[in-house]
Amino acid sequence: MRLTAAAVAAVLATACSAPAPVKVTPKTDDEKTIYAVGVAIQKSLEAFNLTPAEVELVLAGVRDAAAGKAEVKLEEKQAAIQQLVMARRAAQGAALAKQGEGYLEKAAKEPGAVKTASGLVFIPVKEGSGASPTAASKVKVNYEGKLVDGKVFDASARHGGPATFPLNGVIPCWTEGVQKLKVGGKARLVCPSALAYGDRGAGGEIPPGATLDFEIELLEIVK
Repeated sequence: MRLTAAAVAAVLATACSAPAPVKVTPKTDDEKTIYAVGVAIQKSLEAFNLTPAEVELVLAGVRDAAAGKAEVKLEEKQAAIQQLVMARRAAQGAALAKQGEGYLEKAAKEPGAVKTASGLVFIPVKEGSGASPTAASKVKVNYEGKLVDGKVFDASARHGGPATFPLNGVIPCWTEGVQKLKVGGKARLVCPSALAYGDRGAGGEIPPGATLDFEIELLEIVK
C-alpha cells in the first residue's frame, strides 16, 4: 500500500480518536487490519526522515484533528508537505552519496575485487562454470540488495524465487556486472548511485544518491 504525502496527512488527521498514545496489541483480524494502516502510514512517513520531536508533532496533529481542534488547516499545507518531503529526500541523498564514496572505496579493497571504469565494484563470491551472458541476454538470477547501512531493500526470495529479466532492461550496474558472471557463479555488485537510481531514488525503499550492494547468483541464461 502506497500513500502520497497528502494522503498520509489526511489519514493522520482522521485515523485516531484516542486522546493520547496508548500501547495496544492487535488481536482480532479487524484490529490487525487497523494496525496495518498504521504500518502503512509509518512506511510513507520514512521519506520525511522525522526527528523524535517532529514525530511528537505528528502525533499531536492526529490527536488534535481527531478532537476537532486542529491548529493547522490541511488544505493550506498540501504544497508545503510536498516541498518538505522533497527537501528531506534531497538532504538524505546528499548524505548518502558521501557515505557511499567511503563504502565503494572500502569494497574495492576486498580480496578479488575489481573496480571498473564506470565505478562499479565487482567482488567474486563463487566462480561459475557455464557461459556468460551478453547485454542482450535474458537471465534468471537469485539476488539480494542492501543499502550501505545493511538494510535489505529487495530480494528475489521476497518474490517467491528467482527473477528473470533482460539485461538491457535493468539498472546499468546490473547490465554491466551480470555479464561478468558465468552460469552457476555468484558475485557482489557494489553500485555507485550513478549506475543505480541516481538522484531520483526508487520508491520509498531507495533514497536519492544511494550506493547499492547486491549479491547476485546467475542461475541460467534463458533461451
